[in-house]
Amino acid sequence: MKLKFTLTILMLSLFVSCKEAQEKADMILMNGTLYTVDEATPQAQAVAVKDGLILAVGSDKEMEAYQGNATEMIDLRGKTLTPGWIESHGHLMGVGYNKLELDLMYVKTYEELVEKVAEAVENAEPGSWITGRGWHQDKWIQQPERMVKGFQTHDALSAVSPDNPVFLRHASGHATMANAKAMEMAGINLLSPESQKQTVEGGEIIRDDLGNPTGVFTERASYLIARLVPEESPERAEQALELAIQESLEKGITSFHDAGSEQDVIDLLMKFKSEGKLGIRLYVMLTGRQPELIEEWYEKGPMIDPDHFVTVRSIKLNCDGALGPRGAWLLEEYLDRPGHFGHETLPMAVVTEVSEKALQLGFQVCSHAIGDRANQEILDRYEAAFAKFPEVKDHRFRIEHAQHLHPDDIGRFGELGVIAAIQAIHLSSDRPWAIDRLGEKRIVEGAYVWQKLLKTGAVVSNGSDAPVEPLDPIPSFYASVTRKTLEGTPADGYEPGEKMTREEALHSYTLAGAYAEFEENFKGSISVGKAADFTVFDRDIMQVPEDEILESKVVMTIVEGKVRYSLD
Repeated sequence: MKLKFTLTILMLSLFVSCKEAQEKADMILMNGTLYTVDEATPQAQAVAVKDGLILAVGSDKEMEAYQGNATEMIDLRGKTLTPGWIESHGHLMGVGYNKLELDLMYVKTYEELVEKVAEAVENAEPGSWITGRGWHQDKWIQQPERMVKGFQTHDALSAVSPDNPVFLRHASGHATMANAKAMEMAGINLLSPESQKQTVEGGEIIRDDLGNPTGVFTERASYLIARLVPEESPERAEQALELAIQESLEKGITSFHDAGSEQDVIDLLMKFKSEGKLGIRLYVMLTGRQPELIEEWYEKGPMIDPDHFVTVRSIKLNCDGALGPRGAWLLEEYLDRPGHFGHETLPMAVVTEVSEKALQLGFQVCSHAIGDRANQEILDRYEAAFAKFPEVKDHRFRIEHAQHLHPDDIGRFGELGVIAAIQAIHLSSDRPWAIDRLGEKRIVEGAYVWQKLLKTGAVVSNGSDAPVEPLDPIPSFYASVTRKTLEGTPADGYEPGEKMTREEALHSYTLAGAYAEFEENFKGSISVGKAADFTVFDRDIMQVPEDEILESKVVMTIVEGKVRYSLD
């Protein structure tokens, strides 16, 4: 009896010693609903964090062993915690600059756009530029009386801005609108013979029946005006970056794939990182619009950040336009503009050249493709490059958007291991009018075909394409699982067989996003040893009725185990 009592005391002593020796957490988040995106433990109540990494995951009771005197305890009070959301395709500086310029995303008519410009002119010095972004003629509730090739004309805009050049970017970024003053400065004058002869490879100056420019420029033609807009100052760039970081954190974004940046942006990100002001993790795609920049990086090779905050290892190629301005490159003509097939905005020979060099030098290629012709051409070039360098097994080449595919090309994503970097929110915004561009057959067979892609074994990451759409991932999550407009129509969603499950949608915004940047072993799920990057919602987005998803709010964003944003 005495021996048994002694053994019991010894075992209790050992248990207490082990518990005391247990590594203590810097932070414990408890009393929540955790969706881990980890198949081994799909759900939990609490998570412990140490040195910016996940120390343990489990029940509230299990996490008690990791609580020390200095541990920060956060009571989630039943709220929902997921891995930090990853924006897999956005334009970081664009998000910031959008807050410093005219925001035209929510204007409902051309008249409202003109009113906003008129207000800006009143507060501007004569001769100064008025810039903005976000207009989309197909989303207006009422079309202007005069339209040319599906676009408004500059007349009303020019009337309110006679002394100020105006340059307004389409929501897609693939078209622009300028007033008479800006066109005059660019040498594109009304009835000018030289202007009428002017053409742009990979773009179009929209003209009326008399050959006069209407003020709308698509794709590469926009450069005729854009080159005259004054460059941004370093101070304004820093302000834009600060605003973009804050917006990301407020929307629960912990990592951001920046889809095409120049060296000055990379330098600014590094400056912010060194000053401790970055706040979110950046995966930067080098802009393919600057061949000399790409050559410089070929010499240097990829920059993979051991701190996981600023990595540069991919190249962004812009290969066609967007459906809105009828710039997406199609195999068959536009239904609402016969004889027009969109634009090849980059020679396909460049895709071949960059793909082959990238495979040899360790870079990933991310090609913008919306139309079925563009997607097919890029897949052809990727496939040829993979065959030429078969020793490269883990290339993870991507197609950005992959919005409209020929049925014969859908299976190639899985077969070739090409990532489909989609933005589900485009379905909500574009599908109501996209059918006018493509017709029902092409829409049903190959547009926004997320389930078809997933069934091929393809990785499908998700995002917003901000500032083309708002950065908020909630609307994109809603579109992923409902395939409805943000007004909730149609009742069953467009082509409902292509809906994602909520688990698939969450995966697309977390672990798939991490995979798309070679970081799935570091982040993207709530697993021991991974980054303590979390997004906390005010309700259970995995369980609430569909019509409540859009009411969800981010209440906390945690990056590297630090609370970077809190609604309270």
